[in-house]
Amino acid sequence: MNVLLLGSGGREHTLAWKIAQSSILSQLFIAPGNAGTSTVGTNVNLNLADFDTMLAFVVDMSIDIIIVGPEQPLVDGIYDFFKANEKTKNVIIVGMSKEAAQLEGSKEYAKSFMKRHNVPTAAYKSFDSNSVANGENFLDTLQSPYVLKADGLAGGKGVLIIDSLAEAKDSLSDMLLNNKFGEASNKVVIEEFLSGIELSVFVLTDGEKFVVLPEAKDYKRIGEGDTGLNTGGMGSISPVPFADAIFMDKVLEKIIKPTVKGIKADNMDYSGFVFIGLMKVGDEPYVIEYNVRMGDPETETVIPRMKNDILELFQEMNNGNLDKVKMNFDKRTAASVMLVAGGYPESYNKGNRIFNLEKISNTIAFHAGTINDDKGNVITNGGRVIALTSFGKTINDALNLSYKAADIISYDKMYYRKDLGKDL
Repeated sequence: MNVLLLGSGGREHTLAWKIAQSSILSQLFIAPGNAGTSTVGTNVNLNLADFDTMLAFVVDMSIDIIIVGPEQPLVDGIYDFFKANEKTKNVIIVGMSKEAAQLEGSKEYAKSFMKRHNVPTAAYKSFDSNSVANGENFLDTLQSPYVLKADGLAGGKGVLIIDSLAEAKDSLSDMLLNNKFGEASNKVVIEEFLSGIELSVFVLTDGEKFVVLPEAKDYKRIGEGDTGLNTGGMGSISPVPFADAIFMDKVLEKIIKPTVKGIKADNMDYSGFVFIGLMKVGDEPYVIEYNVRMGDPETETVIPRMKNDILELFQEMNNGNLDKVKMNFDKRTAASVMLVAGGYPESYNKGNRIFNLEKISNTIAFHAGTINDDKGNVITNGGRVIALTSFGKTINDALNLSYKAADIISYDKMYYRKDLGKDL
C-alpha cells in the first residue's frame, strides 16, 4: 500500500514508526513530517490546508490510504473533499466527515451529542458575546472550581479551571469579548467541575463496528504536581493501574457503545479514531471531551503497545470487519516523557541543536517539534520537542529508562517533568 500520513508531531512520528513495520506497506509519505519521520518514510512539503495540491499528490503517487493525524484538516472537511472527487473517492481515509469532526471542533456540539445519546458527562450551558451576563449568573449557581471551555479548536489550551468566582467571570468576558482564544472562544461552554482522576480511551470505528485500543493517562500541566498552565501534554503512561477490568467494562457499556451507536444514529460518515477523554469520579466514568484523532502524547505509549499490523487494521475497518479482528497488546507498561522548549507553553525559542540522540538505548525517541538543518543536524522546531518512550514491567521501570534517556539528550533550555506517574 502507498500511504500518505498527514501531520508533523509526536503522534505522526509514532504512527509513521508503526506503519513502517507493516508487511503490506509499499511507500510511506509524511506531510510535512519532522526530523524523526524522515528516518522511517519520505517527508513531503505539503500544506495541510491546501487540499487541491494534496489531491494532485495523492493521484500522482497512487496513494491507497490517507491517515489524518491532526484535527484541523478533519474539521476543515478533508474527508468530504477526497470522497467527493471521482479520482480519489476509493482512497481509504482514516478520518471522518466535516460534520462528524464537530465532535472535536465544537465543545457545544459534542455536549449536545452526549446529552442526546445518554453518554455520562458534566452538566453545562453555552454562552456567546450576547449572553455574558447570563454566563456570569450561571457561574453564580456553580461550586468552585469553575470550568470554562472555548467552543472551538484552541490547540489544547482552550480550557480554564479557575478557583475564584471573580476571576472566572473576568475570564468569561476575556474569552467572549476580547477573543482570548481567537475565534475558538466566540462561544464558551461552562460546565460543572468533576472531581476525580483523568484517563484517555481510544477506539477505532467504521461508524458501526469498533475495536478498543489501550487506555492511557496523560499529564497536561507544565509544572510538577500538576501545576501551572495547560500544555499539549507533558507525557503519558499506558496501561493505567486504576482502570481495572470492572471499570473498563463500565466504560465499554456506558461510554463507548452509546458513542458508536450515536455516531450511527446521527448518520455520520466516520472511519477513524475516537479519543474519549474520561474522568473517573468514584467508580463511574464521565466524558470530559471527544477528539476525532489519536491523542498526543498518548499515542506515544498506546501505539507502541499494539502488536497488530496497523495497515491491516485500517483495511479491516474499511471492509467492515472490525468485529472479526482480535487485538493484541504488549502487557508491559509504556511510559513517555516529553522534552519541551524552555518557556513553553508561552513564548519559546526554536532552532536549538539537539545533542546525543544517537547515544540513547532501550528508549524510542518520537520527534514532536524537530527539523533537520542544512547540515543534517536535528534542531528544535516547536514547544514540545521529543517524546521518550520506554517499556518496563512496572511504571517505575519504564519511567526510569525514559528519564535516563532524558539525562543523556540536551539542547538549550530543555525542560521536562520529573514527577510523572507519582499519582499512580
